[in-house]
Amino acid sequence: MNTGNNSVLVYDTTLRDGTQGEGVSFSVSAKLELARKLDSFGIDYIEGGWPGSNPRDMAFFEQVRDIEFKHAKVAAFGSTRRANTPVEDDSQVRMLLDAQTPVVTIFGKTWLLHVTEVLHTTAEENLAMIEDTVRYLRDNGREVVYDAEHFFDGYADNPEYALATLDAAARGGASCLTLCDTNGGTMPDKLTDTVKSVVARFPSLCVGMHCHNDCGLGVALSLAGVQAGAGMVQGTMNGYGERTGNANLTTVIANLALKYGLGMNCAANVKDLRKLSLFVDDLANINPDSKQPYVGASAFAHKGGVHANAAKKVARSYEHIMPETVGNRQRVLLSDMSGGSSVAMKAREMGLEVEEKSDEMRSFLTLLKDLEFKGYEYENADASMEVLMRRHFQNLGDVFKLLNYRVITEVDRKTNEIVSEATVKVLVNGVVHHTVSESNGPVGALDHALRKALTSAFPSLEKVKLLDYKVRILDTGMGTDSTVRVLIMSSDGTRTWWTTGAGTNIIESSYEAVRDSLLYAILNESQPGSGD
Repeated sequence: MNTGNNSVLVYDTTLRDGTQGEGVSFSVSAKLELARKLDSFGIDYIEGGWPGSNPRDMAFFEQVRDIEFKHAKVAAFGSTRRANTPVEDDSQVRMLLDAQTPVVTIFGKTWLLHVTEVLHTTAEENLAMIEDTVRYLRDNGREVVYDAEHFFDGYADNPEYALATLDAAARGGASCLTLCDTNGGTMPDKLTDTVKSVVARFPSLCVGMHCHNDCGLGVALSLAGVQAGAGMVQGTMNGYGERTGNANLTTVIANLALKYGLGMNCAANVKDLRKLSLFVDDLANINPDSKQPYVGASAFAHKGGVHANAAKKVARSYEHIMPETVGNRQRVLLSDMSGGSSVAMKAREMGLEVEEKSDEMRSFLTLLKDLEFKGYEYENADASMEVLMRRHFQNLGDVFKLLNYRVITEVDRKTNEIVSEATVKVLVNGVVHHTVSESNGPVGALDHALRKALTSAFPSLEKVKLLDYKVRILDTGMGTDSTVRVLIMSSDGTRTWWTTGAGTNIIESSYEAVRDSLLYAILNESQPGSGD
């Protein structure tokens, strides 16, 4: 399976190696859903798990057989046969066949340290274990990808033996020899020389890369391997994986397609890369990393006035690609560092035309600096920024007016039950609405009561849900009297937005964030969301 000099196969192990990451878990239905999504994106191989290791993986392999994939091949993962055990008698190998996947990926020991000290067998038996297992799987109709575990450590220790393990896999009929930097400690220059020697030794076979990110080089090592002749890259979406993670495929794919121009089946779908990244995070119930290259929310965000101004005039002056290429977008962040040009650009994003040297612009900059001095921060709260700008530049009046509110929390020490009750009086269209609501916390109760008061006039608010709530203490030296900043993420099912509040009272700060969230939803009721 030589992929050619201008073609790279992408092997995704999010469903197996990715789930070894701290806090990463997928249900069976989520694994099936992700497999479908990876296939539609154009991934070549999808590693589903280790049959027999847990009931979830067993159920996945049973159910994935019913899915007709457009392109991807599903792989079951396992190890070579046990030492001094005939391969046909090894129950783990039998489970790999029982998974009924077209591809089986097995790993074997490359490093003599592991052969003698972990497996407690001989160098010769380890070679037989590799060759026997690969041949047996091939004889049973499976394509076999061989993962050479700890290859670079083993090669550094004893290059002749490390290469002999690859020879054994090749004799058995492996279609791809994957070189694993299992400990994640290899440096790019060492890796490049090693990969070149392996590619030269096996000119008719695909050589793959499997890199970890322990030195922050998972992506760099994968790219270096491809430049040295490797034809397959293994990794995980968003870099999930044990310890510090695996090579991040969202970054690897973008670099291979956009920087190197290499052929990949998924290259045509790079425009959907951010969408795929967010989809995976949603399934894993993990907050997206805004700092991710290419797909992160901050990847094309500009804060400094000079940068923002230049990027808006000539995007490539501060952006290495067009954000839309990977499904992202340019963002202008406003803070007390911002100048009139940055504010004007941000206003245009919201459909507002503001003269950057006008008196109202100068007064807005003064207001913004004063608010940030008090603890407000709008970089990650675009919805609150829009509300603030509309109030200042459009003279936005009171869509609704909170007359007063009261929040009470009651604790029953006998049952340890905690109930919070909020009462609000809100003026809407000349009518006072007096509502009461309960929740398990004061912010929830206040949110429910306020929403109850407004939904008769603004029924679309019934769709708005609070998704995330963060509190940060700003001046820790004050203890419980500190100023706090609240960030709230809300959604109406089609888009998400962030709002903020700040002050010495956490309930009032939370109210400000909730108020801005509802105001934003009302002001943008008829406008399609960006999904950000």
